[in-house]
Amino acid sequence: MIPLRDNVPGERFPLIMWTIIILNALVFFHELGLPHDQLENLFYTYGLIPARLNLTTIFSSMFLHGGWMHIIGNMWALFLFGNNVEDRMGPLRFLLFYLLCGIVAALTHYFVYPGSTIPTVGASGALAGVMGAYLLLFPRARVLTLIPVFVFFYFVELPAVIYLGFWALSQLASGTMALFAAEGASQIAFWAHIGGFAAGMLLHRFFLRPREN
Repeated sequence: MIPLRDNVPGERFPLIMWTIIILNALVFFHELGLPHDQLENLFYTYGLIPARLNLTTIFSSMFLHGGWMHIIGNMWALFLFGNNVEDRMGPLRFLLFYLLCGIVAALTHYFVYPGSTIPTVGASGALAGVMGAYLLLFPRARVLTLIPVFVFFYFVELPAVIYLGFWALSQLASGTMALFAAEGASQIAFWAHIGGFAAGMLLHRFFLRPREN
């Protein structure tokens, strides 16, 4: 399912949302100019590696992406859901919330795969936190969704609770199956997504503008 737009208009210019998108794009274009060995070294230096976890890589890994589909998917979802959440929080609170969800997501991945030496990159964990907050802040919102079925494409307007709930359940199911995979740690950090989503749902209320509490 591919989300196309929601029906919640923004109230203010989402400064932090756009800043995050631009920073991620700039870092990604830098990645594109690197030879394969240097790109691999970048991921191993600044990606999140549970076996040698540190605060620097928790933050730096949020701004690295593994390919076009990875960054487009993440930044598109941030564009769709981030502006409304930033409206309810304000720029500074939204930035702190986004980073905190990213930290919780990274720590969740660490606790599930503490010995992994596979670098994990991407804004997905922090973004999952934004999606978790959106689910509770805008329960009546509707998301226009593209659903491909074989060679056919259907446009369906889904309640946000259905779209985001299905996404969260799919991450939980995939993460559970990954635990039993012979290869060990999954190439996709499903548990980071789950941790970030849960953090967004639980912590968003502490970051709302005073009049929103």
